[in-house]
Amino acid sequence: MTVTIPHDIQSSDCQRVSQVLARVGEKWSILIVMTLASHPHRFSEIKRRINGISQRMLTLCLRGLERDGLVKRTVYPVVPPHVEYELTPLGHSLTEPVIALGQWAQQHIADIDAARAAFDAAQEKPITLDT
Repeated sequence: MTVTIPHDIQSSDCQRVSQVLARVGEKWSILIVMTLASHPHRFSEIKRRINGISQRMLTLCLRGLERDGLVKRTVYPVVPPHVEYELTPLGHSLTEPVIALGQWAQQHIADIDAARAAFDAAQEKPITLDT
């Protein structure tokens, strides 16, 4: 596989790509996309399926994904209000790379754990990341 790396990483194209990758690489965004991959869900269903996400964070992430054209929000004119979220065709096109990334992580988690342990053992103070 050949990867082309741009010479000018400060170019506007690179900055725009970086913004997109920041959105789709967010922990919650990935989980939301995978939750919506099979069919539309209501807000409360998404919140139930994603352990640990706050209502505020779910709202912010859904709005960001909607703004980027990955999620469609449909409001049904009924009482009480009924709102569903679903992936757009663009959002569905993201599921394959996300699944591939998840499979890569599963295949290499033991190697990553070993590398972390070796790194931490060589340091005076281990580095911890809040995940």
